[in-house]
Amino acid sequence: MARWLSRRRSVRAYLLAWIISPIALFIMVDSFSLYRNTLESMNTGYDRMLIASVHSIGDLLRIENGELKASLPYAALEIYEADYSSRMIYRINDLDGKFFDGDEDLPVYAGKADKGALYPSLAHIYEDTYNGVPVRVAALFQPVATNGPHGAVLVQVAETMENRATLARKIFWETLIRQALLLVVIVSVTLYVVSRALQPIDGLRRQLDERAADDLSPVAPPMAPRELQPFINALNELMMRLRRLLDHQQRFVANASHQLRTPLAVLKTQVQSGLRGDAPAQEILLEMSGTVDRATNLANQLLSLAKVEQLRVGGAQEVCDLSMLARETAVDLSPLIAEKNLDFELDAEKAYVTGHPWMLGELISNLLHNAIRHTPMGGSLGVRVRSRHGMVELQVWDSGGGIAPQAMDNVFKAFSSAGASSGGLGLAICAEIVDSMDARIGLHNRFDAALARTGLNASVVFTSAETRGNG
Repeated sequence: MARWLSRRRSVRAYLLAWIISPIALFIMVDSFSLYRNTLESMNTGYDRMLIASVHSIGDLLRIENGELKASLPYAALEIYEADYSSRMIYRINDLDGKFFDGDEDLPVYAGKADKGALYPSLAHIYEDTYNGVPVRVAALFQPVATNGPHGAVLVQVAETMENRATLARKIFWETLIRQALLLVVIVSVTLYVVSRALQPIDGLRRQLDERAADDLSPVAPPMAPRELQPFINALNELMMRLRRLLDHQQRFVANASHQLRTPLAVLKTQVQSGLRGDAPAQEILLEMSGTVDRATNLANQLLSLAKVEQLRVGGAQEVCDLSMLARETAVDLSPLIAEKNLDFELDAEKAYVTGHPWMLGELISNLLHNAIRHTPMGGSLGVRVRSRHGMVELQVWDSGGGIAPQAMDNVFKAFSSAGASSGGLGLAICAEIVDSMDARIGLHNRFDAALARTGLNASVVFTSAETRGNG
């Protein structure tokens, strides 16, 4: 189920999820980090005001006539208050640690003065509560000079946290609103860009939807991006294969319906003639046998042509020894060679090509059938297989009458006059096989000194399996 959902998911949703989600997560983390940094900076600023206040009070302390004196004008604290939403509270303990001035409700700093410290007058910042209200406190052990040993007066200045909390909330919400607006802008731009980027795919879909059922011409959507070109090329190649398969099926149906109709009509006429007694039964049966043989041969050729196209589309290829296939085919056709008392020559060296064994055997069989058919009684023919310079050549030669130059262009067309003289579909099947293997086929007449045709050479040139594998 999960794999099905994965296959069915929207490309637009996938792109948006993987573009927007990381950005949204980053914005959230960045907002929190920005809030924390701002809060820390704000606390640092307020703490400096606390430290300045506690030092100001400490600087106003003095000993007069052996007694601790403090003259604290209200302005000493007021100038350090950020606004009236927070309060500044102070407390002073004398040399003996007893309450001297300020607000006695402010808890006493629990720390002790470090008398051996290099700077004993450094302030300490901590948090506490004052009448149940959280406060930020700066504590200072202020050294004072007396007639006796030096002592230190504890000075504390506290600030309530209302102003800090209010300012922190304000910063948080302002930051959150700005980042939310930024996220909205990013989502809008991303939606627009992704939609624009997918427009060629939508255009391709519309173009395919508007096509007729039999329209397999190449597609060419306007303004297709470079990334879509491999898909379009693959689609056009599929269209070409389907077009070729459809054309083949149409040709097969047309050829079958047209070519099989003739022998069947002849066979029916022969049966009617036999029923009427127009000729001896033996003669009629012989004629019918010949008609059945021709119809059977034609049907086999039509089926072979269909099988070639089937293997061409989905047949698995393998490395084949062409010389071995030539020997096997020659053995299969040896009764036909012996029937015409032909002098047969097989000159085949080891040569390997990549293809389907049945197709290669069918190619050799059709070429050899044509050679046997057109070689006169007692004539000669042969098969040669040679491997040279990364190429493999198969040659089937005969000593028949060759092919007229004006018919050479049409010899590979199915049921053409030249093709019919060469065996109906035989050479057409050979052309299909050769084309499926990216090979080349050619027919060449041989001539004697008087320029009379003395035979025909049928040559097929393949790329060797070794060369194809290295490529």
